[in-house]
Amino acid sequence: MTGPVLALVGATGAVGTVMVDIMNGRESVPWGEIRLIASARSAGKKITVRGEELTVVALSPEAFDGVDVAMFDVPDEVSAEWAPIAASRGAVAVDNSGAFRMDDEVPLVVPEVNSDQISNRPKGIIANPNCTTLSMMASLGALHREFELRELVVASYQAASGGGQAAIDRLRAELEAVAGKDVGVRAGDVREVLDAAGLPVADSPFPAPLALNVIPWAGSLKDEGWTSEELKVRNESRKILGIPDLKVSATCVRVPVVTTHSLAVHAVFVREVTVEAAHKIFAAQPSIVLVDDPAAKSFPTPADVVGGDPTYVGRVRQALDFPNALDFFVCGDNLRKGAALNTYEIAEGLADRL
Repeated sequence: MTGPVLALVGATGAVGTVMVDIMNGRESVPWGEIRLIASARSAGKKITVRGEELTVVALSPEAFDGVDVAMFDVPDEVSAEWAPIAASRGAVAVDNSGAFRMDDEVPLVVPEVNSDQISNRPKGIIANPNCTTLSMMASLGALHREFELRELVVASYQAASGGGQAAIDRLRAELEAVAGKDVGVRAGDVREVLDAAGLPVADSPFPAPLALNVIPWAGSLKDEGWTSEELKVRNESRKILGIPDLKVSATCVRVPVVTTHSLAVHAVFVREVTVEAAHKIFAAQPSIVLVDDPAAKSFPTPADVVGGDPTYVGRVRQALDFPNALDFFVCGDNLRKGAALNTYEIAEGLADRL
C-alpha cells in the first residue's frame, strides 16, 4: 500500500493502546506504513495493527527518518524533547501532551471546530487539547458558529483515568475496600476503612478518598486558588474557539468513575438562542449524540458513553434568569475522543494535506 508514513510514539502506553484500537477499528486508513515507537524498555514488543504484527522500536532520532506524521502519546517532558526532533527529521508532530498547547506558534486543534489550523504549523507541531476541554468543544464550537459565544461557566466531573493508571488502580482498591461496609454515614468513616485496609490518603494520588465521595480538585495548585485543570479549560477554550477575551470560569471535580469525563456547561451567547435551535444544531453534528428527553429521564451518563467515539449531550435548558444562555450536560470518553481519537483525527486530516 502506498501512502504517508505514520509513527505512534508511546505505542505501549494507555492512550497509545487506545490509538491502536482506533486504527484497528477503521474501515480503511490512509497510511502506507505504520511505525510503533516507545521507550527502550518496550522495544521489541509485538503489537498487531490492522492484521500485521509490528515490532516496537526504541525512541531515537533515526526512528523518525521517512516519517510523515508522528503522533505523540507520552508525558510532557518527553514530548517537549522529542516532538521538535521529529519535526527536524521532516515529520509533522501531533502531540497529545500539554507541552505545546499554549505555544503561540503551535495550533491547538479540534477538527470539528478549527480544522483550518492544521495547515498553520510553523514549528511542525500540532497540539491536542486537554481531555476536559475537548469533551465540550464539539458542542460549543457548533453553538459558537451560530450564536457567538461570549461567556462560559463550567463544572467538570472528571474520571479517575484522567490521573493515569495509578489513579485508576487507587479507585478500584478503594471501592473494593468499602464494598459491603456500612460507611458514608459518619464523618471520617470512609477514611477509617481505607486506613484499616492499608490505603491511607497520604499514599493516594487523590487528596481525599474518592470511593463514595467527590473531590473538588483536579490538577495542581496555581495562583489565587485555581488548579491547573481549571486554567486549562479557560485558556484552551479561548485558543481553540479563537475568542481571546472569552470570559471563562471552571470548577474541576474528581468523581468515582473510571473513564469518561462529564461537564455541566452554562454558555452565554451574543445572539438569542433557544433549546429547539440547539437541538437541531447538536443533532446535525456527526460527532455528537443528542440524548435529551426529560419526560423519559433520558440523558447521557458516563456508564452509557464510555468506549464510544462521539460526545453525548443532554439536559439542554434555557438558562433561568440569564438572557441568551443555555445550560446543558455533556459526556465524553476521556481516553478516546479526549485523547487518542482527536489526535488520530488530526493525523488523518494531515494525511489529506501532505
